[in-house]
Amino acid sequence: MSNRSGIKNGAPGEFDAGLDVSARARRPEPVTESRPVRIVLITVTLVFLLAFLVVPLAAVFQLALSKGFAYYFDALADPDAWSAIRLTLLVAAIAVPLNVVFGLAASWAIAKFEFRGKSLLMTLIDLPFSVSPVISGLVFVLLFGAQGWLGPWLDAHQIQLIFAVPGIVMATIFVTFPFVARELIPLMQAQGTEEEEAARVLGASGWQMFRRVTLPNVKWGLLYGVILCNARAMGEFGAVSVVSGHIRGQTNTMPLHVEILYNEYNFAAAFAVASLLALLALVTLALKLLAEGRLKQDLHASVPAQAAPLQSAYASINRNMS
Repeated sequence: MSNRSGIKNGAPGEFDAGLDVSARARRPEPVTESRPVRIVLITVTLVFLLAFLVVPLAAVFQLALSKGFAYYFDALADPDAWSAIRLTLLVAAIAVPLNVVFGLAASWAIAKFEFRGKSLLMTLIDLPFSVSPVISGLVFVLLFGAQGWLGPWLDAHQIQLIFAVPGIVMATIFVTFPFVARELIPLMQAQGTEEEEAARVLGASGWQMFRRVTLPNVKWGLLYGVILCNARAMGEFGAVSVVSGHIRGQTNTMPLHVEILYNEYNFAAAFAVASLLALLALVTLALKLLAEGRLKQDLHASVPAQAAPLQSAYASINRNMS
């Protein structure tokens, strides 16, 4: 049986479902380019990645193993190479935790509080991105070098920063400290302050709010920033090259050791050490993909949390505090 409009009577919602289907069928696709254009764009992208990423990466491992596995492991076991590996790990082990502490403090202050100078602080965090690493290394030399502003005082107290491990650590910290903060600031801003306010109402202290509310909500963003920070710390060349002095077996990190071996035409040994950095890049990429997926989930979850009533924040706090 049909009504006056000629629409058949049926189960409730049947007609609405038909309208939804037809509406979706009429909805234009988000991509307006034709199929040939899309094929050309995808092909150009794949060719570019193959030529400038996959082929060079494969060449690194091919040249590293060009003289066999025995020579490869001998090159890595060389005292100078082993010293460069140890120094690289030491610098990363010092720089990354310090950047984590700074990143957490800066992002928490910027995202959760309003204070005078907030815009200036955000600008200063981005400073290493706008300054060449070589220039930043030169600044440390001008400040702490023998002829620098503080050089005579440091020399009088027998403190050596430049051409020593402390200078390498300072230069590495400078070029890597934005990574953690820059990953956490937008995440914390998207999550808002509702859960922290609910925790304060429930009697939580500042440390309890941070440890049981803020930190669990940003753990994947923090991991993402740590991964990027560690990769840059181990692979930094420009700033470290200026402040290290290139003292073989003492102040050479892995990138600097690769440069020295390459300049000596010891290509197989140079690429053997470079292959370790390439492996680090691959591991970093895998961890980055994992953390990036979880970070997107956190960002999507934070949007409805801002629009939800305060009771949802109380429920989340009770779960974390229990």
